[in-house]
Amino acid sequence: MDKGYIHIYTGNGKGKTTAALGLSLRAVCAGKKVFFGQFVKGMKYSETKSVEYLPNFEIEQFGRTCFIDKEPEKEDIECAKVGLEKCRETLEKDDYDLVVLDELTIALYYKLFSLEKVLEMIENKNKNIELVITGRYAPDKLIEIADLVTEMKEIKHYYNNGVKARKGIES
Repeated sequence: MDKGYIHIYTGNGKGKTTAALGLSLRAVCAGKKVFFGQFVKGMKYSETKSVEYLPNFEIEQFGRTCFIDKEPEKEDIECAKVGLEKCRETLEKDDYDLVVLDELTIALYYKLFSLEKVLEMIENKNKNIELVITGRYAPDKLIEIADLVTEMKEIKHYYNNGVKARKGIES
């Protein structure tokens, strides 16, 4: 790739992480190397097993448990900051073709780190790396610098009828 573009998948609808995983699969199948960093997440979702099946795919979580229903604790903030530093280092090197920062915008929304640090990280990224950022509530400044922005809009979801997350579909 001559230039790595910046994608943002945001909005209240389901499918942001799923879209990023689909792009990751496509990249790996094209012989590219992928780093998939998950902020806020610490549960072992089905995609964490992908390294067993996909060469050139690495996934790392920078969260503990889901705190969305409460305020983040000191440990949550520390996990996110460690993750941001790892992602900064990853984006500056030339080890990966595609880097996904899953739920980065949620980490920003909960003020686990500053938007300024994220913008600086993006500014200093290796120009060849394709970067995907996912999560609800993408800040306007991120949207401005992105090359591609997709908003997932919820029209209807079976979750509203009491259907819990199903393994292999939502988790």
